[in-house]
Amino acid sequence: MCDRPRSDDLLNWYDQNARVLPWRIAPALSKSGHLPDPYRVWLSEIMLQQTTVAAVKPYFLKFTSRWPDVRALASAQDPDVMAAWAGLGYYARARNLLKCARAVTDDHNGVFPQELSSLLKLPGIGPYTAAAISAIAFQQDATVVDGNVERVMARLHAVQTPLPDAKIELTQKAARLTPTARPGDYAQAVMDLGATVCTPKKPSCDICPWCANCGALTQGITAELPKKRPKPQKPTRYGIVYYVERADGAVLLERRPDRGLLGGMLGWPGSAWDDAPKDAPPVRATWTTLPQKVRHTFTHFHLELTIKTAQLSLSEPVQHGAFIDRHQFRPAELPTVMRKVFDLVNSAEFGYHQPILKTGHDVP
Repeated sequence: MCDRPRSDDLLNWYDQNARVLPWRIAPALSKSGHLPDPYRVWLSEIMLQQTTVAAVKPYFLKFTSRWPDVRALASAQDPDVMAAWAGLGYYARARNLLKCARAVTDDHNGVFPQELSSLLKLPGIGPYTAAAISAIAFQQDATVVDGNVERVMARLHAVQTPLPDAKIELTQKAARLTPTARPGDYAQAVMDLGATVCTPKKPSCDICPWCANCGALTQGITAELPKKRPKPQKPTRYGIVYYVERADGAVLLERRPDRGLLGGMLGWPGSAWDDAPKDAPPVRATWTTLPQKVRHTFTHFHLELTIKTAQLSLSEPVQHGAFIDRHQFRPAELPTVMRKVFDLVNSAEFGYHQPILKTGHDVP
């Protein structure tokens, strides 16, 4: 094994194998001095946090078509952005997206700052995202370390310390390899290497540009790295949701508080999520409890929801929430767990009355 891998070897590989992504410029353009739009780099990096490239692509294209620059996004209505984000998860990102766009517009005249220290002061931008924007958008020699990079560094240097304890060590090793020339391309190259070659399972070591320098490959322990501490078992929480449909097909929804899970998103009225949820319907009605429950997993817990349904006359008052006309209601704008409720209620399995579907509403 060589003492140290060369960034040039990785860059040469990247020039031939770079992924084509809608927020990225080709390495040939980068080498000729072209820089990507910082807005598109920032937007993609926020969307990609804990989310796959495949899931992000359609959302990125939708956002950049509707809000092509940071000023356009800054002037958007909060509910419109939250609705466009629905289904992508981790909704605090969408709230911070708006806050950051407005901060860049108001405090920086619509221009993203280049310095790491200034980027870190913006809402929703942490060390990784700041480094990515600085390196990719502005060609600063910042060290970009995501999960892919951690895996590459752990294998390259045969680091036995489990994650997350090894994060500082892996970042230091990544920093020593980051070149001053083409730092943006290098950052994307090492992420591409982890995503397409040095994959979690069955890495393609035979086509890796750093295979001759890889400590894990030399020692035959590639599949064991990176090591990770055992994850604690996730608890299960329980809740009740109330699906109310009015005689004209309108559905009862409420907007969740800005803080907390699904903050700012539309959803069905319901209980708190805990060990013993309290049954507190939003309106007096004859309720039907569906036999099947909705199950969903968040980062720190599993959720099991009991669904209660009711139909109301046009004149029946409700205690909280508001009715949304069937022609304005878009199930696709609900967060995933709430969309699961809608799909279950309107499934053929339960033969629910389904007035929304029967009146010709186009369910996305």
